Amino acid sequence: MASNSGGGGGSGDDGNCKSFKISSSTSLKIQRGDITKWSVNGTSDAIVNAANEQMLGGGGVDGAIHRAAGPELRAACYTVAEVRPGIRCPKREARITPAFELPVSYVIHTVGPIYDVDDHPEVTLKNAYRNCLMLAKENNIEYIAFPAISCGVYGYPYEKAATIAISTAMESDGDFKEVHFVLFEDDVFNAWLEKAKPRKGWFSCCSDPTE
Repeated sequence: MASNSGGGGGSGDDGNCKSFKISSSTSLKIQRGDITKWSVNGTSDAIVNAANEQMLGGGGVDGAIHRAAGPELRAACYTVAEVRPGIRCPKREARITPAFELPVSYVIHTVGPIYDVDDHPEVTLKNAYRNCLMLAKENNIEYIAFPAISCGVYGYPYEKAATIAISTAMESDGDFKEVHFVLFEDDVFNAWLEKAKPRKGWFSCCSDPTE
């Protein structure tokens, strides 16, 4: 099994990491921890950044990822073509950059909805997750880790966000070896666990999905 760091590890089923087998070829892992420390092999792994449309860093997980990656990440983001003045990644879309000082190979940047502002936040959030998965597949990524997109200052209710995140991850069956959610706050982690209870269509639930 590939090893990974951060978020309590991924080799088993403990208080900080829960593993589910959603098909014969794809595992879902939900873990508590720091996404900037997560990695699997440094060659076919990526983390997702809950960015803003400028892609030049901000607060929360966005700021943490930029600090951990070093100034080269901001410089790389600055070279991403603007689709409108000051807008490099519109809501629900995704962009990819190298990860620089992070232990993974890539960072995928996406912008989720502001819950109380977006007319259809559930559509925007689902497309943000979906576009990250599509971009990861195009770049031959086998292991991908998400934060809880839009659950910080953007105000998305944790339970609703978890439902969308997990259901969209299930669409990726066969495209990745592992899809992770690495969640820093206990309340967010617990919401994801609640929504990830085994359901129809899941292959199995077990402590080590590679066995």
